[in-house]
Amino acid sequence: MSVKLSQRKRRIVTTTVGIVAFIVAVSSVIWFISRPDPPYQPGEKIEGLTAGLTRSIPDNYPRIIFSDVTREAGISFRHFSGRRSSQLPEDMGSGAAWGDYDNDGWLDLFIANEAGPLSLSDEEINKSPAHSVLYHNNGDGTFEEVSNKAGVDVRGWAMAPAWGDYNNDGWLDLFVTRYGENVFYINNGDGTFTDRTREAGLGGRRGFWTGASWGDFNRDGLLDLYVCGYVQYSRPGTRKSTLQYDAEVPASINPSAFKPERNLLYRNNGDGTFTEIAEKAGVEDINGRSLSSVWCDFDEDGWPDLYVANDVSDNVLFKNSGNETFTEISHAAFVADYRGAMGIAVGDWDGDADMDMFITHWIAQENALYNNLLVQLASLQTASPAMKFMDQADRYGLGQIALDYIGWGTSFFDYDNDGRPDLFVVNGSTFQQKQKPWLLIPMMDQLFWNRGAEDGFYDVSAVSGEFFKTEYVGRGAAFGDYDNDGDVDVFIVNNDGPGILLRNDGGNRKQWLAVDLKGVRSNRQAIGAKLRLVAGNSVQLRQVGAQGSYLSQNSLIEHFGLGDYSQADTLEILWPGGTRQVLLNIPANQTIHIKEGERVR
Repeated sequence: MSVKLSQRKRRIVTTTVGIVAFIVAVSSVIWFISRPDPPYQPGEKIEGLTAGLTRSIPDNYPRIIFSDVTREAGISFRHFSGRRSSQLPEDMGSGAAWGDYDNDGWLDLFIANEAGPLSLSDEEINKSPAHSVLYHNNGDGTFEEVSNKAGVDVRGWAMAPAWGDYNNDGWLDLFVTRYGENVFYINNGDGTFTDRTREAGLGGRRGFWTGASWGDFNRDGLLDLYVCGYVQYSRPGTRKSTLQYDAEVPASINPSAFKPERNLLYRNNGDGTFTEIAEKAGVEDINGRSLSSVWCDFDEDGWPDLYVANDVSDNVLFKNSGNETFTEISHAAFVADYRGAMGIAVGDWDGDADMDMFITHWIAQENALYNNLLVQLASLQTASPAMKFMDQADRYGLGQIALDYIGWGTSFFDYDNDGRPDLFVVNGSTFQQKQKPWLLIPMMDQLFWNRGAEDGFYDVSAVSGEFFKTEYVGRGAAFGDYDNDGDVDVFIVNNDGPGILLRNDGGNRKQWLAVDLKGVRSNRQAIGAKLRLVAGNSVQLRQVGAQGSYLSQNSLIEHFGLGDYSQADTLEILWPGGTRQVLLNIPANQTIHIKEGERVR
C-alpha cells in the first residue's frame, strides 16, 4: 500500500537528503585534501613531485670543466682496506683538509683514512696500507706524500682533520678526530710534527668522534676547538635488521640503534693546554648524533654562534652570549629540523648581506637551504632582531632534486668567478648492495650554478666534466685553489674508494681576488674575521673559517670572484679582535696578504 506524504513532509525529506548529500560531499573533499600522502620511495616518478624536478640549464651557463687530475698530480690515496663488516664507523668516514703547513705559499693536503674493518688487530692496523696521509704541494701541480717524514701517519679509524694555529706561532698545527681517541700534532716549523695530544689535554676520551671546528668563541685571540660526537657505538649483537625503503639495514649500521654521544668544547688556556667546558658552556648537545659543526656570527652581534648538524635528531643552533656560555635557540630560529643531516655550507648566496646555510640530508628528505632573515627583520626596525631562518630549498632548485641522493660534503664556492657563490654536493649511499652486501651503493655528485637571487640554482653537473658521470660512495670534500691560478679546486674522499682531485679548468677566465689574513691581536689565522667586498654593483660577504663541509676543512684564504670588474672598489675587514681595516681600489687577479693593523702597499 503506497503512502502519500504531505507537501510539507516532502520538503523536509528533500531538505534532509540534500543536507546529507552536502555533508558527504564536503567530507569527501576534506578527506581527499587532508589524506596522508604515501611515503616517497627513492626513484619514484610522481606527477607534481618528481616528474617536474628537471630545470633546463640556461644557455648562459659557465663553460667550465672540473678535470680529474689525481694521478698526474701524484696522489694515490685510497680509502679503507679489505672488506667492510657492516659496522657504522666503517661507513661514515672520512674527510680532508687544505692548509699551508710549511708556509711556502702553496696549499698542502691532509687526508684522513680508515684502516679497514673494525675486526683488525693492532698489528693489522699498523700494517694496513690504508692510513691517513699528508701530501706536500710541490708548487708545480704535483704533490709528494710525506706522512712518515712529517710524523703524522695517523692509523686506525680517522674521521676529520682540522688545521689550527693554536699557539699563534705562525705554524699550522693538526687535530684529527677518530673512532677511538683523537690525536693532536704541533707543528715544529721544520716540516715535522710532534704528538702532543695528552700534554695539551685533548686526549683520553674514547668515543665515536666526527666533525671538528676551530673558532675563537670568547674572542681572546686564541683558537678553541669544538668536536662532534656521533653515537655510543658497540656491536649490536642479536638486534634485528630493519627495512628502510625496501632495503634491509642491519642494526650495526643504523644510527638510531645507538644512544647519542656528547660533544666537546675545548677552551684554549693560552699555555699550550685546553680545558673541556662543553657542559658548562651549554653546548654539550647530549641528545644529538652530531656529524658537522660551524662557527659563524649569524646575528652580527660580534660573537661567533655555533650550529651543529645532527643525524636522526634535531639540529641545534647555539647563540653566543658573550660570557663563555651559549643559549640553545634551534626551534625559535626554525633550524631544529629533525632529519638526517650530514654536511653544512655557509655563505651569503643571495647577496642580501647576511649568512645563509645549506644542509645535506639522507635519502628522500631533500637538502635544506636556510635563508637568514636577519636583514629583513632589521628592516622592520626591530631593535635587536632574533635569529630566524626559512628553508627555501625547493624554491631555488635545491630541495626535491636531492630526494634520490644521500648528501655529505658540501660548500658554497664561486667556481666561475661571477661574484655569486655556487654549490657542490658530494653524494654516496649508506645502503648495502643487495648482491654484494660488503659494498655500499655509489651515487653521482652534483654541481649547482648560482644564477642569482631570482632564479636560484641549476644542476650543471652533466655539462661540467666526465667526473660527474661516474658514481662513488662520496663522503668528505675540501675546497681550495691548490695551484694558485685564481679559481677554486676540490678534493673528494670516497668511502672504500679513491680520493679524487678535481682541477677547475676555466673559472679564472673571469676576474678574481684572493685574500690571505694574518691576525696579530686576533688569532693568527684570523678565523672569525668578516670581509665585505664591493666591486661595481656586487657586494660580497665572507667570514673566515665559517664553511663546514663534512669531516673536512676548506682553505682559509678567502676567494672572491669579480666577474668582469678589473678591481675591487673597497675591501672592509673586521678582525675578531675589533680592528677595522678598509682597502680601496685593489687590482684584480692577485692574492693579497694582509696583516692585522698594518697598511697594505
